[in-house]
Amino acid sequence: MTKRANTILFLLGATVLNVVLMVVIFGVFLVLDLWLLAGRIDPNNNIYVLLFCVFATMGLTFFLYHRIVKWATKKWELEDKLGPLFGKKTPRD
Repeated sequence: MTKRANTILFLLGATVLNVVLMVVIFGVFLVLDLWLLAGRIDPNNNIYVLLFCVFATMGLTFFLYHRIVKWATKKWELEDKLGPLFGKKTPRD
């Protein structure tokens, strides 16, 4: 397979991983919200808890995704098997 095909497959797999991570983490935050805060806060403030869950999910997903992709790239030595993502790399002098 070519570097371009490897890169496309890697990005598709990483995107699926990212979506799965986001759904799982958001589900965990919602379960924790229902379990820990149900009946303890004013129902009018639930929107703020939900917004916190959304932003915390995005932040934690980004952090974990970055770590997992970096780990996978090192573990399977993918630097030389994947093509550049944005244009050609110019050689340094």
